[in-house]
Amino acid sequence: MVSAARTAQSIEITAENLEEELRRLEAQRQALERELAAVVAHLGSVRTTLNALQDLMRAATPASGEAAAGVAVPKPVRAKVTEAVEPTPSGPAPAPDGAGVARAEPEARPQRPEGQQKQKKPTRTARRGERSDRKTDGQYGRLTEQIMDFFAGTGGADVRARDVAAALGRDTDAGSINAVRSTLDRLVATSRVQRAGRGLYRATPS
Repeated sequence: MVSAARTAQSIEITAENLEEELRRLEAQRQALERELAAVVAHLGSVRTTLNALQDLMRAATPASGEAAAGVAVPKPVRAKVTEAVEPTPSGPAPAPDGAGVARAEPEARPQRPEGQQKQKKPTRTARRGERSDRKTDGQYGRLTEQIMDFFAGTGGADVRARDVAAALGRDTDAGSINAVRSTLDRLVATSRVQRAGRGLYRATPS
């Protein structure tokens, strides 16, 4: 009894499952049928539209051919151009302006004798050196007069070149002192001043 009851229960469960599966498959079949109907309808509309377009293309092709055959292409008209030929003058060609006038040749410059040479002007450096020499001579001349005036008041005493430069206000730098010493040596060479010893100078007695 127990086994028969279990078998009947399992059969009922299986039947319920199959019924549920059947309902699911039926719903899926209906959905597929609706999709198929929509696809068939769309396919029919596309096919109808394509056939209409093909008919229009067939009808338009002969009409365009007839229109092209009926239009005549105009031929280009060539215009005749008559070139005017100017008569060539029989007389001689006129001479260009100034052709009959002889050109005056430039006069030849007289040549200088071979022995005569052009005097060269002194260069800027030479002129500058001459001015510098004149300026130096003027400075030495003025310095010489100042030194001789100084020795006139020494009373024959021996003095050094630095003392002479200090008395004349020329001991500010070594260059001024050397200028005084050089002037003293020149005066010694001309016997206007005597050398009293090493670095000492004395006025020449009159």
